[in-house]
Amino acid sequence: MSPLARVRRAMRCRRLQALLVTNPENRYYLSGFTALDPSLSESAGALLIPGSGAPYLLTDFRYQLQAEAEAKGFEVVLYPRGLVSLLQKLVGRLGLKRVAFEGDGVTHVTAERIIESLKGPGVEVRPVTGLVEGLRVCKGSEELVKIRRAVRMNEEVFQEVYAQLKPGISEKEVAWTIEAGMRVRGAEGPSFATIVASGPNSALPHALPTDHRLRAGEPVVIDMGVRLDGYCSDMTRTVVLGRPDRRTVELFRLVRRAQLAGINAIRPGVTARSVDRAARSVIGKAGHGRRFGHGLGHGVGLAVHESPGLNRWSRKKLKPGMVVTVEPGIYLPGWGGIRLENMVVVSETGCEVLNRDTTYLDI
Repeated sequence: MSPLARVRRAMRCRRLQALLVTNPENRYYLSGFTALDPSLSESAGALLIPGSGAPYLLTDFRYQLQAEAEAKGFEVVLYPRGLVSLLQKLVGRLGLKRVAFEGDGVTHVTAERIIESLKGPGVEVRPVTGLVEGLRVCKGSEELVKIRRAVRMNEEVFQEVYAQLKPGISEKEVAWTIEAGMRVRGAEGPSFATIVASGPNSALPHALPTDHRLRAGEPVVIDMGVRLDGYCSDMTRTVVLGRPDRRTVELFRLVRRAQLAGINAIRPGVTARSVDRAARSVIGKAGHGRRFGHGLGHGVGLAVHESPGLNRWSRKKLKPGMVVTVEPGIYLPGWGGIRLENMVVVSETGCEVLNRDTTYLDI
């Protein structure tokens, strides 16, 4: 069943006559339209999906040719005066009475304008969340092929950059080399802003690259991902230039044991929080529980962060086809941090680690 047919089935279950899709990943998933939104307040377009008949891709002149080439089976309609104005005309012309829009895919101001413009006798307009995202959670075979390719490219870029690392090079220079390597290999770009954090900076889980220069003996955390054919990868490696001291080796091995415990806990039917607990308990028993403050992992697909989240609160049960990261870490202020991240796909009987790179195990 196609994504469009599946979303229409989900619409019928919610008694919806039409759905307005504004989330860029959902828009691509349903139509093949690859344009990205320039900013939170500026959109490349939206899909209007009636319960039957041809779906619509609503956009402006800038994206007309791209939309017509990519969104096969969609009627492309331009909005010279903005999305809301065109939406009002289409909903009236089609006689739609129960319309939903993605509540987390528009700003509050836009949501108010949609509701105000479409309201009328017998017309129900309401926000929904998770309708399309729920269909994206379990990846199909073609999606997994694309994700595997993104993972392979990620590892190739890392291995090339790792061979060039030396004391004196700055975090910013490393990040730039990584992102340039992605582009050269044909990636659409990084799936998120590349993290390169060395020495004390590596104690910041989401550190921005700085002018700090790499030093021998200090941990260097590299968190990187590529976007290829619309799909993302996400990988973290911690390396040390030169000989690591005893403390670094002990912490690295502890994080690796936690990662393996999490991976070994992944199988269909288990809850996300039980997987988190399996890894977290390893670090906690070693006395560093307070220094592992984020979730164990998250889903990856068209978005680099999507459902399911592997954390202490999620009761979601894992299913075959889900792709998640497993990324435990320990962060010591003033010293640095260690984080290791691989991507895993849930299988029918357990799971498969998608990463093959073992360069990071040199410590």
